[in-house]
Amino acid sequence: MISRFDSTVGATGAFYALRRNLFEPIPRDTILDDLLIPMRIARRGFRILYEPEARAHDRPPATIGSEMARKVRTIAGNFHLFAREPWLLNPFANRLYPESLDVLEHLAQWGPTVILSDGDVVFQPRKIECSGLFDAVERNVLIYIHKEKELEDVERRYPAEHYVLVDDKLRILTAVKRSWGERVRTVFVRQGHYARAPEVARCPPADVTIERIGNLLAYDIAALLHASQATEEP
Repeated sequence: MISRFDSTVGATGAFYALRRNLFEPIPRDTILDDLLIPMRIARRGFRILYEPEARAHDRPPATIGSEMARKVRTIAGNFHLFAREPWLLNPFANRLYPESLDVLEHLAQWGPTVILSDGDVVFQPRKIECSGLFDAVERNVLIYIHKEKELEDVERRYPAEHYVLVDDKLRILTAVKRSWGERVRTVFVRQGHYARAPEVARCPPADVTIERIGNLLAYDIAALLHASQATEEP
């Protein structure tokens, strides 16, 4: 059920599979490899999915003592994991979608890449820093309570003839388009729960609609600046 919305946090030791290029060696004293390996992969922005059609057969513990030993090993493995991977205890750690950092590097070819965010002025900066985005955009981060109402300040800090705004909130893109008009090209990313909100149906389409953030790697600056309601097929 969890993987239908995002990602599970582990796999079953009896049977799980992963892409070869996602595997990285783990310490020899690791107790719960079926938890450590998936969580490291999820931290890199990939999803861990449950496959209901997969089948595996395992022998159950023969005695209560054997089951007790298995439980003790599992609990010990959890504490061992927290000691080995302290980032798991960071409430601000924010997993990124695949290729998010690659997209930022791609867009930086044509001008300053700025994170324009809104939210809590205490927690939001910390989330951006812990996710690696702060350094990825060379600290070009603006955070407002309502960013669509602060466009004059955005222009003052980052003046430009044309802007490209990428967001998963279509109402934000609509508001900015209404204010900046043809000076901005809006890109709606249909990824995440905001992109599926009921309000999306009440908003006009963005200039470009893509299914996932990584798809921006296929666009160059000319395609974005001259886009006119281009929509990818789901």
